Amino acid sequence: MIRGYVMTEYKKNLQRLRGVARMRGLTLNPDAARVQKVVGLMTENFAVVGEFVCPCKQKHKPPIKGADTLCPCPEMMEEVARQGHCFCRLFFDPKFAVEQPSHAM
Repeated sequence: MIRGYVMTEYKKNLQRLRGVARMRGLTLNPDAARVQKVVGLMTENFAVVGEFVCPCKQKHKPPIKGADTLCPCPEMMEEVARQGHCFCRLFFDPKFAVEQPSHAM
């Protein structure tokens, strides 16, 4: 479970990501557990390096500021156009946003 400072940052990050989705005509994954996992890990990365490092494309553990892919990533819209969702399964084309089982990271 997410606590204290991280919970506040989680909520801010979730709002930020909802705004990104809205501005790009997308929606977040209808699988709330998947959204919580991806956004939670991304928020933990933010607490470590002050950047929203994508947990799905993260190359360094712990993340390295300026060296890991940030969310939204440059490939996001291309991935959504090709697959109906981004690599992380966070952002979806609304036509493809149907309840799906969570995928392990």
